[in-house]
Amino acid sequence: MKCIQKSVAIERVGIYIPGGTAPLFSTILMLALPAQIAGCKEVVLCSPPTHEGKIHPVILATAYICGITEIMQVGGSQAIAAMAIGTASIKKVAKIFGPGNQYVTAAKEKAISYGVAIDMPAGPSEVLVYADETCNPSFVAIDLLSQAEHGIDSQVVCVTTSDVLADQIANEIEELVADLPRKDIIVQALKNSCIIIESEVDKAFKFINDYAPEHLIIASESASDLASKIVNAGSVFLGNFCPESVGDYASGTNHTLPTYGWAKSYSGVNVDSFTRKITFQSATPEGLVSLGKLVIPMAEAEHLQAHANAVKIRLDYLSKQKI
Repeated sequence: MKCIQKSVAIERVGIYIPGGTAPLFSTILMLALPAQIAGCKEVVLCSPPTHEGKIHPVILATAYICGITEIMQVGGSQAIAAMAIGTASIKKVAKIFGPGNQYVTAAKEKAISYGVAIDMPAGPSEVLVYADETCNPSFVAIDLLSQAEHGIDSQVVCVTTSDVLADQIANEIEELVADLPRKDIIVQALKNSCIIIESEVDKAFKFINDYAPEHLIIASESASDLASKIVNAGSVFLGNFCPESVGDYASGTNHTLPTYGWAKSYSGVNVDSFTRKITFQSATPEGLVSLGKLVIPMAEAEHLQAHANAVKIRLDYLSKQKI
């Protein structure tokens, strides 16, 4: 008996690139490049227009650099529906990739019922920062603000070991947010957010694993040791000098990650996300004789006689042929 597994690229994929309030061209790199490496034959990109009525130029330029030639100016749940069902101008895809707001995420989940796969539920951005007495409060504050500026439905959470640290971090947030150009968005996002005080490390990390954050920053000089406590997270950033921003742009990991606690069962995007695994098997007459001793009684135990007979008829043939 011989069994092999072959990795085959998904032939046609769709990638959704948010662009309503911020032109997230980096997401094109995170999705188009793995698709190219995997060998996908067709990639369609959907992105919403800006307030000027056109797709942002930086998104178009990045798509060109990545070799994407099929670009559609459509956003939100409409874009997901178009890729999932197909329209006169957008051919149906086999799998949809990319983050989006709550409506985009809901549409992606609905797309599954139309026979279209998705990378994961990747909704409004979220970050959880664990901060102990060895952190730098201003670093923690700006890391929280950097995710809050994604959108008003983003959520940022800080789990810290003391009320003193909590106050320091809160004060830094209030000071640092004042000069940020997306302050209005951040203030709205902070209404969905919180600082949690938990002095017991094990209880803190139990909460973190239950929350299963999209991004997790362990702001501690003991980050490498604490990392062993993590079982549920999309992407983890260790120490005081590894902000989530590096993962968004240049560290080498992918920033398309599961949200809403889906990190308990989904991984972030990688090259494998754009492939399927097909298994092949072949059997020699001797191999079938050997396996038949297992297959026939198992099939009959499940009351699937035709399954058993598919082996028996071949064994009878081999017996008559004296093979």
